[in-house]
Amino acid sequence: MLRKEELKYILDVESIIEELEGIKAHHQNDFTNFEKSYISIRAVERDLMIIGEAIGKLKKLNPQIPITDIDNIIGLRNLIVHSYDSVDSANLWVIIIKDLPILKKEMKDLREGNKST
Repeated sequence: MLRKEELKYILDVESIIEELEGIKAHHQNDFTNFEKSYISIRAVERDLMIIGEAIGKLKKLNPQIPITDIDNIIGLRNLIVHSYDSVDSANLWVIIIKDLPILKKEMKDLREGNKST
């Protein structure tokens, strides 16, 4: 059974994933459109920072929580915060396209199945 705090962070991540999907749709799933919008790039950076923070808190609550690439998610948050000038919009787009669907499924599985180790 998930603790209340764990569920809160899972719901936060799901909410941010929904926002990121909206940004992707706003740009017609096209990187070229996305790349031209510094506002969208900054929004994605901010959303990924929030996801990294929430995942970091989940890991502290439950070090065994089954989330793929958990350390990379937390590391991306730290990179955006501390080395913002080295973040590439193409890398952000790849994360939205490739990695977010995996995280979305894992969050749903955790929430619906109340899987906790």
